[in-house]
Amino acid sequence: MTGHASGALGLLRDREFAALSGVAFARSQAYSTILIALALYADQFGTTGVVEGLFGTAFAIAQLLVVLPLGRKVDTGNAKHFLLAGLAINVAVFVGFAMVENSVHVILIRILQGLGASLLWITGSAVVGEISPEDGSGRWLGAYNQVGAFSSLAGDVIGGYLLYTYDFVWAYAALTAITFLALVLVWRYLRDNPGGQKDPDEATGMETFRSLLSRPMIRALVIFRVGFSVGKMAVIIFLPIFARTEFGINAFAIGWILAGGKLTKSIFQGYMGDLTDRIGRRYWFVAVGALLYGLGTALIPFALVFEGAIQPVRFDAFGRTQVLGGAFFALFAAYGILGIADSVRLPASMALFVEEGETLDSVASSMSLRSIAWKVGQVTGPVLVGGIKDAVSTTAAFLTAAAFIGVATGIFVITYLRTRETSVATPAAGD
Repeated sequence: MTGHASGALGLLRDREFAALSGVAFARSQAYSTILIALALYADQFGTTGVVEGLFGTAFAIAQLLVVLPLGRKVDTGNAKHFLLAGLAINVAVFVGFAMVENSVHVILIRILQGLGASLLWITGSAVVGEISPEDGSGRWLGAYNQVGAFSSLAGDVIGGYLLYTYDFVWAYAALTAITFLALVLVWRYLRDNPGGQKDPDEATGMETFRSLLSRPMIRALVIFRVGFSVGKMAVIIFLPIFARTEFGINAFAIGWILAGGKLTKSIFQGYMGDLTDRIGRRYWFVAVGALLYGLGTALIPFALVFEGAIQPVRFDAFGRTQVLGGAFFALFAAYGILGIADSVRLPASMALFVEEGETLDSVASSMSLRSIAWKVGQVTGPVLVGGIKDAVSTTAAFLTAAAFIGVATGIFVITYLRTRETSVATPAAGD
């Protein structure tokens, strides 16, 4: 059986898994390419920091509004239809982005993109979990996420190349072709009602979330996620824009900056996950990874210092002379540090949410709460940091993002230590 084939390549022999992998590939490729395109739009339209922040907020607010009702709909409805709808929406997004004439158009289409991305992310992950063999769900989900990670990396490099060498229309035409192929694969090979339908009365409700939030550790993790996401989303949105508008770095080079961070994340994350399991003390991995991320964020403005201080590297490629100055190398190094930081933090953070969810037999709800907390910071962070960029400076904006990460980490550690002390001092009722 194909379900027992080893590795992601073996699983791709399963037509349903291949169709779902096409969804993950199309979704991640689009997300990464459009992040680079946003930097070009910011340069082209001469946007302010607040408007640039709205590029991120518009995407996130659509996701925040639909994540709960959509999760319930996916549980109780035909998930195949949601996947097809999400892919169709993404095609409409590419057409819209190819026709934008001002920053308002970009913001409106980002809202639509957020809706399409939510449909694909939530539904795709749920369907993979539902149709995978009972003894192979971890392997299926891991391989599915691997496809998304590879596509995200490819989106930085290939998307950046297309935006640099050709123009918006060619880049969006490529994304449309990939997405349409994924749509055909889902329509042709994915079963109808994949995984069956859950009784509406059994779907996750607000009572489950209240029970989870009554646990001190969950509250600490949620508060941390909100604060951390403010800082991280500022980096995701503003670093490419900073590279383009401040230093004139081309789209292809921006793609390599982003790809460098994702490469370090890919290399180190598996090792750090194993190390977390062996050592335990997961909250320290969360804290150390977050503080390292704050450090990398604070280093981003140093690109202003390195530009001109290092002799630019010149070489011919793709029919043009490439010039990589000090700012490129500074941003590449900073983003590489951020990739290592995520490698330290992510496995431990996810494991803590899973552990807390298991205590109430609500792992899925715990992970949904994790996502919602992120969306809250994702909505508020970009506009807040963008306003600071306008009112003070770009350096102050990135330092503020780093400060949010530092404060959120401190609150998390203090809350965790107090929770542990309370649990030690108060024996269980049966003891």
